This record gives sequence, C-alpha cells and structure tokens, in this order.
Amino acid sequence: MPVILPVLDKHPKWGDHCFIAPNATIVGDVTLGANCSVWFNAVIRGDVNTITIGNDSNIQDGAVIHATYLKAATTIGNRVSVGHNAIVHGCNLKDHVLVGMGAIVMDNAVVEEYCIIGAGSVVLENTICETGFLYAGTPAKKIKPITEEQRALLNKLPDNYIMYADWFS
Repeated sequence: MPVILPVLDKHPKWGDHCFIAPNATIVGDVTLGANCSVWFNAVIRGDVNTITIGNDSNIQDGAVIHATYLKAATTIGNRVSVGHNAIVHGCNLKDHVLVGMGAIVMDNAVVEEYCIIGAGSVVLENTICETGFLYAGTPAKKIKPITEEQRALLNKLPDNYIMYADWFS
C-alpha cells in the first residue's frame, strides 16, 4: 500500500486513471493530473512547498520529486517522463520533457517543451534549457537539437507508461 500522507492539513490529490505503486510515497501539497503514474520506490514530497504534475506524466522507479521551503515549488507539465532515480527539485519542467535516468534538475531551473535531459546529467540552479534541445553533462550543456525520432519518443513514451500502468489494474 503506498504511503500517502497529509502534511499540515494539505492532502495529496490526483486525477482519474492514475497508478501509484504499492511502495511509492506521496505526501503533502501534491497534485497529479489524470493518467499519471508513480512507480516503485518513487517519492513525491510536498511537505515544504507545492508540487504540481500535469496529465499523462510518469514518475519512474526511485525518482525523487521535492521543492525548497519558501523558495521554489516544483511544476511538472503534461506528458513528462521523469526517469528512474532522477531528482527533480524546485524547478519547472514544461510539457513533453524527458529527464533521463539518474539526472538531477535543481532549483529554479526551467526545462522548456520538447527537451531531453540526458541520463546522469545535472541541470544547475537557474538554468534555462531551451525548447527542442538535448542537454547533457555535469553541468548540463546544450548538446544539439533533438531529432524527429527523439521528438516522436517524447510523444510516445507517456502513452507507453499509461499502458504499463494498466497492467497493474
């Protein structure tokens, strides 16, 4: 059974057709849209600030979503994939973003639409990742425009995770 707890009378909320893995944790001021999935060992901790996640987004195994007290809320758009063991902290991920496995996106960073953050990358505080590019490295740098195949992946991956979630219902 997932750990779903209020913090200071703020209760997590989620839309229709969401999958929350039995060992996921969601606490506090967290809102998930419709068709979202929160996978095994993922933690979404809305204890110190607001976390908002749009429709059709997936938070994969072991990912941590948090924010910074009195400084930076976390907003994740529609059709976003947060990869296994990624950390998303006090930042804004726009629609159609992929945060690769083990990547870190830090406070007040903005990842614009149709961006890919490469696996293991670190997007530093206050960085703006421009629409349509791959960012990678530590610290993450703009590498190249995404290809048509990568854009197609950003459109398809959320649907895959909606399908995977259905396997558990």
